[in-house]
Amino acid sequence: MNAADLDNPIWAALRSRHAASARGSSLALRYPSAMAPFAAVPSADSDADAALDTLIDGDETVYFLGCSPRVSQAWSLHAYAPLAQMICPEPLAPIDGPEAIELSDVHRADVMDLTALVYPHYFRADTMAMGRYFGIYENGRLAAMIGERMGTDRCQEISAICTHPDFNGRGYARRLLAMLTNATLERGRLPFLHVSHENVRAKGLYEQIGYRHRGDIGFWSLRRAQHRGGEQ
Repeated sequence: MNAADLDNPIWAALRSRHAASARGSSLALRYPSAMAPFAAVPSADSDADAALDTLIDGDETVYFLGCSPRVSQAWSLHAYAPLAQMICPEPLAPIDGPEAIELSDVHRADVMDLTALVYPHYFRADTMAMGRYFGIYENGRLAAMIGERMGTDRCQEISAICTHPDFNGRGYARRLLAMLTNATLERGRLPFLHVSHENVRAKGLYEQIGYRHRGDIGFWSLRRAQHRGGEQ
């Protein structure tokens, strides 16, 4: 395990596996807005005002994880409650259930409908380009999905773990999480994920299936100070 990859995961991903998608410089990097609303700086003492000014649109909100920038009063930096960062270094027992398929562009409309319903804040039109996504269909409907988001050659974030409310309680999320966790380990990468401590149900599911709490990680939003309306 490489602690730096997990302590500043957005920066680590944009400097490695997602370098081709990175926008910015050695002072600040971000994903294209159509891919993800995430940005990063190399360290907490990074003075990133000028770099961020060229990266963030006037009414846009971006999010930092693990490391926030040092900014002037031209910016509004908001600290949320830290998230729980969880890892799973050991394979999980497979969970039986319906067939899980890899999702592609032909499934994009279904993915966007499901994430808009239950995972609306961070999933964008091109988020699926960040990694592999898998889903379970039932009666022609996308019932549950999961995917890969930030990652390096050593670590892989698992994200977008969501189930349509009509299909809750059937173990689909558990099945998908066990499947993708084991596939990630087989690739030689450490699976990790982030969850709010307030999301007791999801955090409990991850603990029950075999994930453990590595530690809390800071989470911030940033937007220009003159735009104080609701976040995107």
